[in-house]
Amino acid sequence: MSKIHVTTTLNGDPTEFLCDPEDTLLDVLRDRLGMTGSKEGCGTGDCGACSVTLDGRLVCSCLVLGAEAAGRSVTTIEGMADGGTLHPLQRKFIEHAALQCGICTPGILVAAKSLLERNPDPTEEETRYWLAGNLCRCTGYDKIIRAVLDAAAEMREAS
Repeated sequence: MSKIHVTTTLNGDPTEFLCDPEDTLLDVLRDRLGMTGSKEGCGTGDCGACSVTLDGRLVCSCLVLGAEAAGRSVTTIEGMADGGTLHPLQRKFIEHAALQCGICTPGILVAAKSLLERNPDPTEEETRYWLAGNLCRCTGYDKIIRAVLDAAAEMREAS
């Protein structure tokens, strides 16, 4: 089987890679591009641990083929901080102790950022609904929701 040459934008940078036709975007990110923040939790799109954005749309990278990234923009958790400066969501997750084992955290952060880009002032209900596709077995979600809402408030004040 011949490899597919893909040119894409990854976290704002032009990127090229070769992949097999059946490789998922998650496999490409982790195994070929060294972006190991996205995790494989289920491989079926049910847990959200592999969440990334593809052209600004939140997707489970385990359900997208690597070849589908051709000509598109992919953003992972590695693209969230600005150099050494954490994104407000990342800081608030630390402040609120909204993480434990870390498997789900990158996907939840990517999903929360996607939410706040669409709705900078979500209610608790809207936040819980948006993040419902991200499973966490450690935190119980309340600290996660508080961190997202606190980050949203900080980001609104800053703009």
